Amino acid sequence: MTRFATLAAVAALAAAPALAAPVTYTIDQSHAQIIFSYNHVGYSTGYGMFSGFGGEVVYDAENPAASTVSVTFPVRSMLTGWEARFEHFMSPDFFDAAEDEAVSFTSTAIEVTGDTTGKITGDLTLNGVTKPVVLDATLNKSEPYPLPPFEGKPAVGFTATTTVLRSDFGLGNYVPFISDEVQIQISFEAMATE
Repeated sequence: MTRFATLAAVAALAAAPALAAPVTYTIDQSHAQIIFSYNHVGYSTGYGMFSGFGGEVVYDAENPAASTVSVTFPVRSMLTGWEARFEHFMSPDFFDAAEDEAVSFTSTAIEVTGDTTGKITGDLTLNGVTKPVVLDATLNKSEPYPLPPFEGKPAVGFTATTTVLRSDFGLGNYVPFISDEVQIQISFEAMATE
């Protein structure tokens, strides 16, 4: 009877659907953007962008709260649309950034808020200062990619938003003329690593 019970248990386990393991995805640098905006003296909104950044997402579809994300990119990869503004941002007035100085974000917790939404808490390191920030994130899509060269490969796409204070990161010059608050929008695609 014991042997029969053991065989039945093994058969039941074999018939049960397997839980999907977390999948590691690499961010596609050609489809990764961070756009930031700030108020300039009340007259206009200034915009800038970081593009082509790298990073990794470990996405657990069965338990999204167990997922992780990490991103790193050079400060000097900033795009402003005007060379003089870029040079001012890289000056001692703001970043005073060396060629190899990087911005990084590493998640520390994820709170699932809906079927495709969550709050990602993580450590943002900017200008040599690390502070916690919370991203309001949305999973746009999770399915095989439809186009070459990644056709058929598992892929995910995310968007996220947050607001940071420049002064929290030692970048508070010219407040309140240039707003302390900076709005950030993030969008990227990532492909499963092999």
